Amino acid sequence: MITYLEAIRLAQKKALTDDPRVFIYGQDVGKFGGAFKATKNLAKEFPGRVVDSPISEDAMVGLAIGSAIEGMRPIIEMQFADFSTCGLNQIVNHAATLFYRTEVPCPIVVRLPYGGTSGTGPFHSQSLEALYAYYPGLIVMTPATVEDVYTMLLEAISLEDPVIFCEHKFLYYHLKADALPTEALPFNKARIARPGRDATVVTYGAMLHESLAAAEELAGEGYEIEIVDLRTVKPLDTDTILASVARTGRLLVVSEAFPWGGVAAEVVARVTAEGFGLLDVPPQRLNAKDTPVPYHPALWGTHRPTATSITDALHRLLKL
Repeated sequence: MITYLEAIRLAQKKALTDDPRVFIYGQDVGKFGGAFKATKNLAKEFPGRVVDSPISEDAMVGLAIGSAIEGMRPIIEMQFADFSTCGLNQIVNHAATLFYRTEVPCPIVVRLPYGGTSGTGPFHSQSLEALYAYYPGLIVMTPATVEDVYTMLLEAISLEDPVIFCEHKFLYYHLKADALPTEALPFNKARIARPGRDATVVTYGAMLHESLAAAEELAGEGYEIEIVDLRTVKPLDTDTILASVARTGRLLVVSEAFPWGGVAAEVVARVTAEGFGLLDVPPQRLNAKDTPVPYHPALWGTHRPTATSITDALHRLLKL
């Protein structure tokens, strides 16, 4: 069995093997193997290409941009997504705009371990995908399966654009697959994770699995819930979303991120603007609470959407 985390490590190993331009840079990624061991043993296998950085996210991304300009393909590991804001200027004002300003590509991948796990609190649990999706020039991937995290990371490394690669920490060890895939959807295509007819749930990341559990619960009541896994939130595959809503007439968007100005809000806005006539009832969204992420496991369990709260939200939607 291959875990979500092992798939990330194997994708990086393949990229290092296949392309001499690829290197990994980040805090403790070398001998220590990274905060979550996503680079375990890679420094030994690829001497000089898995390099420890200073404790400065700003410097890490700056080095990556400079090396990309010179033809390299760096992978930057942030220990936690939350810490990436210390490098925000480099990411959004330099990497994101480089091609627009100079016509020089900036093929960097910034790996963000994002989302909550029990007890990690407000500084190690945030979901920042919407923050980076706001800026033109960045691709924001949010793989939710072992298969996708492997193929999409390899695709991210091959792209000419800067990629924010959001890998959910809760899935690192909780998610397993029998084998790695030999083919995959393009990164910018959403996937129908479960077909249905009564309502559409649009989601991504760890919330995919909570939504699938909710759909299974409702199947026992005779409802067929269609689940759309976005896979990538920037660019957003609006066509797949609209096609699903056309089949069901009802929409619930589920995201672990904060509610203000997030991916859920963007999906609802697009469906309302481009597919209003497809809706039988007003679209709904379910996010984390609009508070910092709590430390206590019991509070954390009520802060983020869960299979139970998604089931409840779908019950309300189906009764409209």
